[in-house]
Amino acid sequence: MDAKQLNSYLTVSGQITLVDITQLKNNGVKSIICNRPDNEDSGQIEHEIIAEKAKQEGIVFYFMPVVSGRVTLDDSKQFASLLTEAPHPIHAYCRSGTRCTSLWAIAEINAGNNREHVLQQAAQAGYDLSKIL
Repeated sequence: MDAKQLNSYLTVSGQITLVDITQLKNNGVKSIICNRPDNEDSGQIEHEIIAEKAKQEGIVFYFMPVVSGRVTLDDSKQFASLLTEAPHPIHAYCRSGTRCTSLWAIAEINAGNNREHVLQQAAQAGYDLSKIL
């Protein structure tokens, strides 16, 4: 897992494994958000398996699937709510981390944060959202 830091309480990555959950726990993560629908790719670990392992490790798990390339304003509002409600720090994952980063960026911009600053934070984490936002 290659976790990227977006802000003081949120990291994102591509698909995580069961071993990654233990690593996330050891790094202090309190919540995991899955933005990846089940069966997006063959061989993908279904969210229920991840959720069960997270529960065993004492991590709160949220399933908020978003179809790749179809992030909506409502999705970003739901993601923003999770970022407020979920215990921090939080790790979110999807196929590559781009969906999670897009959800976060839209939520940040809608909350009144400077677009260029948000894009810069995303870019520092390795996500170029300039063509998306």
